[in-house]
Amino acid sequence: MAKGGSSKARKAAALRYDEDRDAAPVLVASGRGHLAEKILELAREARVPIVEDAALVSALLALEVGDEIPPELYGAVAKVLAFVMEMERRASGGR
Repeated sequence: MAKGGSSKARKAAALRYDEDRDAAPVLVASGRGHLAEKILELAREARVPIVEDAALVSALLALEVGDEIPPELYGAVAKVLAFVMEMERRASGGR
């Protein structure tokens, strides 16, 4: 999950990546304003990590839901996924 912007112009995007079925991460939700707030609310309720990256969320908003991310976003998304994996590892008591 990535978010960016002030609360008035809030933006959010959510990604899925299942290495067994996805060739690349897939955009599963995106929106601005009220829809962005709802995406973030659902992410919090589901304990999905939220990462702030205004440039990345703006690029993701240019995609259609269901699209795989394009190669030019691989680096930025890989950093987000690595951060999320590290958070999950620490939460599970890993070192």
